[in-house]
Formats: sequence, structure tokens, C-alpha cells
Amino acid sequence: MQFFRRSKLSVALTLIGLAALISGLLVTVTITRTHAAASPVGSPVVRQIKSGGATTFSTTSAPGKDGVQTPEIDTAARGLSQSVIKNNAVKAAIASPSVQASTMSSSKASLTRSFDGLNFRQNRLASNGNQFSLEPPDQGLCVGNGYVLETVNDVLRVYNTQGSPLADPMALNQFYGDMPAINRTTGVFGPFITDPSCYYDKPTQRWFHNVLTLDVDPATGAFLGTNHLDLAVSNTSNPLGKWTVYSIAAQDDGTAGTPNHGCSTGTGPGPCFGDYPHIGADANGFYITTNEYDFFGPNFHAAQIYAFSKLALASNNPTINVVQFDTINSVVPGGASIPVNPGFTIWPATSPDSQYATNLNGTEYFMSSDAAQEANGIGSSRDLIVWSLSNTGSLNSLTSSLTLTNTVLTVNPYSIPAKATQKKGNVPLATCLNTPACSTLVAGGADPFTEVEGQLDSNDTRMQQVTYAAGKLWGALDTSVTVKNVGEAGIEWFIVNPVSSKVVKQGYLGGKNANLIYPAIGVTSSGKGVMAFTLTGPNNYPSAAYAPIDAQNGVGSITIAADGAGPQDGFTEYQIFGTNSVPRPRWGDYGAAVPVGNSVWIASEYIGQTCSYSQYIKNTASSPLFSCNKTRTALGNWGTRISLVAVK
Repeated sequence: MQFFRRSKLSVALTLIGLAALISGLLVTVTITRTHAAASPVGSPVVRQIKSGGATTFSTTSAPGKDGVQTPEIDTAARGLSQSVIKNNAVKAAIASPSVQASTMSSSKASLTRSFDGLNFRQNRLASNGNQFSLEPPDQGLCVGNGYVLETVNDVLRVYNTQGSPLADPMALNQFYGDMPAINRTTGVFGPFITDPSCYYDKPTQRWFHNVLTLDVDPATGAFLGTNHLDLAVSNTSNPLGKWTVYSIAAQDDGTAGTPNHGCSTGTGPGPCFGDYPHIGADANGFYITTNEYDFFGPNFHAAQIYAFSKLALASNNPTINVVQFDTINSVVPGGASIPVNPGFTIWPATSPDSQYATNLNGTEYFMSSDAAQEANGIGSSRDLIVWSLSNTGSLNSLTSSLTLTNTVLTVNPYSIPAKATQKKGNVPLATCLNTPACSTLVAGGADPFTEVEGQLDSNDTRMQQVTYAAGKLWGALDTSVTVKNVGEAGIEWFIVNPVSSKVVKQGYLGGKNANLIYPAIGVTSSGKGVMAFTLTGPNNYPSAAYAPIDAQNGVGSITIAADGAGPQDGFTEYQIFGTNSVPRPRWGDYGAAVPVGNSVWIASEYIGQTCSYSQYIKNTASSPLFSCNKTRTALGNWGTRISLVAVK
């Protein structure tokens, strides 16, 4: 939407990083794009960023108290979320493909481990309760060196590989050394942090954590327009130790060293903001991509790609170079001969066990789609865009020269899915809102609407997590499918040879009376992988599920790692909390999958609790009001599930 000991390795990294630092003043960059010779674009911007200091992961945190406080919801952030709401209006849709329902496996033989991760309650009560009620819990997961780090909006936590917590939930504002999201004593607002991601890099033995931070007026919480990508890099292989923090200005209005991309407020020039950041890495570089919109206006500009020397970051250098690519007018639409479309949600790849692409002196791959309105799409498409950033080895040389290209491949059709249904069950927040005395307590007044259990946001058609493994790119996105004449939310997946620009295998995954949403694919170095997702429908509460994937057999049968215990019952699905009375039932904007050895760690949003209205309004020491025996708080009940799946 949101840090020891110096080993021989760290000393070596420092020396290499110093060379990278020196080289930054000599960087030269060229861009070439498939089909783009007649349409040059602006040159990338090279700038330096400085460390903002260090932070330390806190293993203990005082929890807040139950109850509804004013403000309970960050209304400025809610309004911004609505301003960039995913486009669900299909202008000229390709008919939803009819797909066979995937079989459901009753065997969990491959499921090595599964445990509950972070949830709504832990987020709300972190930092002594100086947090907002917040949806959705965008999912980040990274694993290495015997640790599992999970990060969501707006909290993070470290576990051991058996699933035992090694730290209390820590607010992201606290982790980045910012003021709390809301100081419940003084009423002072801190920065709004969103869209977390994390990554453990095996060669450098460093942890990377990234968020988008939007600056606010501390008195009112109103957005100021300045915003930045905050990147924390651990100083050691232990995520519980010290981290070094960097901040990359992302307003792109010509201030703070940024380029001017001509964003608008609707009535004049204004700042941009870098929405939906995601991270990737190859042998040489670390990469962040964003979707750049007007901050205070209605327009999308283009996806941005930021490239860093991974070794310089891993050395925690005080000054780091960043090369920023603007992908405006860089993609050739169907039937055209010149690039006129912007990139949108260009998701960078990560690789298992250091299995990077070494061709062309190091190459980082990305994938994207183009059905979205932001990409000048019509709501449906058959295009898969594969991006290559080559000569990444030069990021650590005295003279760097990077080449960015893209190729548009034709794949099976995909289109925006409808919202996902969920099994009927207890929704005590909805019941409360329909009861005037209770609604006054949680919403500040009687609810003028009749609230009912909602449907879930099924995403749009943007690319989800991308993995480079066994010489191939693996990715998936959400799409509309028809299963036994019933329209559902399903998944389209792709396996691509990026060197030959060929689709190796592709297909759909659909469930009988089940919606499958927010896929994330992790693939081991052997080419065996797991696709994680949420499964929900008329017969299933939102559940954490997965299916095996490989290049020979495609995607196999579905296994539910953890059944949902009840329906989502969160504030974004109810009209009283909507903008112009239109609710947006948010769901985590992405899941996560991390290959380690011969297994894949996966994490997805699900609902791990349920309670009746009578339990919701019960008020005792062991079950404070609206807490349902301390399993939720007043305005939400989302949870996450972390699982380890063995692959053969």
C-alpha cells in the first residue's frame, strides 16, 4: 500500500561494496527494448542515497489494550486506497475460459509444517496499541539461516523454523525508527507505512526488508505528498540483530534528487507516489519495482525499476547508488509497431539457493501483464511481458552499463475476476453494526445501512510473485475462469524460457465451487515447486491452500494447508466504513513462497478464528469486549498461515 559481529565475509563485502560506491560516480546506462528502436525514452536517473542510520529489531513489545479508540481507522489512507482502487470495469472482455476443476487432495503427506502467522489483533495491539485497525495484510515472507521472518501491514515477527516465535510482533513504524502510526496519548500521527516485502540473500547472508512510506502532517494525519521507499538491510545473518536503513525518495517531482515525471493534482503539478513496491535479486543486484501514480490526482504514470549493487547494500555502506528506470512508453501493444504503453506491476524475480542467471554478465528477469487500465488495457489480454535487465555484473565495476529490454509473448487469455464468495458463518461485526447501541460503540453512531457478510477482493490481472529457477521464469496471476458453467476467480500460471522467449508451459487452476486468489509460486533449484493461494467459496471459509508445480506436469491437485475457521468479518466489507457508501472487502494484495533446499515455505491470508455475536460483546478479563477470547479486535479478524511443503 509499508539493525554483531564482523566476520571475514562482512569485511570482504565492505571492500567490494567500497568499489561499488566508488563506481557510482561513473555509471552509464543504456536501454534497449524489443520493437523500440524508433521510440527512444528518457534516460534513466542515477543518484546516490545515504544511510538513514541503524535500527534494531526489538524482541519484546508492550501490547496495547482492547477497545475502540478514536481514530480507529486511518481515514487518509482509506481515501488513498480508494483513489487507486483496482479497475474492475471490463471494457471488452475476452470470455472466461472454461477450465476443468482441479482435484482436491486429502493427503497432506508433503505438508511438513504449518502454523499461524501474524493476525489482525497482533497488528492492532503492537507498539502499545499505537496502531490503526488495518486491512489488508499484504504478505511478505523470507527464510534463511534457521529463521523465518514474516511481515504484513503493519507489523513483522521472527520465528524459528519449527514455528516458535522468537520475538513479539513489532510495528513497522517502530522498526523503521518512525513515530508510531498514531500516538494514542497525544494524538500525533506518524508516517503511513504499507506494502512490506522481505528477502533473505544466501550468498551475502543478509536480510532485506522494504516498505513504502508516505509522510503525513503529524497534527492531522493528512498526506504531505512526499513519499519514499524505505529499505532495511541486516548487518549480520541474524534478523534479530542490527539493520542499516536507506530511504529512496519516490515523489518524482524534481525534489530530493528525483526526476520530474509530471504528476498532477488534477489542477496543477504535484508529486507522484511509488505504490505496490516489490523486490527481487540476482547475483549482482537488488531491485525494487513500483507502480507510479499521481499522489493527489487521477493518473497512472508508469512502473519504475530501481537497481542497486547488492554487495554495496550487504556491506551496509553509508552511501549507495541507485539507477532508476522509468518504463513510460516502453511496451508494444498488440497490432502496433512502436512502444507506447507503460509498464505496470513489473515483478522482479528471486532465485532459490543462488541459482541466478549468469548470461550477459548477469541478468535479472521480471514479468508483467497488461490487461489493467493502467497499462492501457481493456480488462482482458493475451500478453505476457518478459523483461530482462542485463550486464548486472557491472553494478560492482568502475563503469556500469545496464541494458533493459522487454519481449511481449502471447499466452492464454486472462481477465479480471469477480469478487470471491465465502461460506456463510458468524459475522459479529456485521451484527453489531446492525444493532444501534453496538454500532455506536464501534462506528461512532447508528449504521444507516443493513450490513451483510461480504465477498472478498479477488485482485485484478496484475502479475504476482515471480521466481527464476532451473533456467525458467515462473509466475501467475488472478483471472476469471468458468468451472462447470460457474464463473469463479481462478489462477493462470506461466513457465517461460526467458533466453529463447518461449512459453514452456502454461495453464489454469480452478476449483469446483471454490475461488482461488492471490497466487505465489516458489520453485526449488531442481525445478519442483509449490503454488500457494487462498481458497474460498460457498463451501469453504477463506483457507490457506497450495498445489505442486513443475515444467513437466504443470500444476497438480489442490491441498488445503489450513481450513478457515469462519468468514472474514472486517471493516472494509461494510458500507458504513466505505467511501461514498461503497465497501471494498480487502484481501491481502499478495502472498509469498520461498524455496529453501528441497522444500518451499508458503504464506497466505486466511481466517483462523470465529465467534458468535454473544461472544463478541462478552466483556471479561479473559475475553475483553469485541475480542472473542483475545482472537480478534473490534474491526477485523484476518490471519495468516505459514507452511512448509516438501517437493520431490
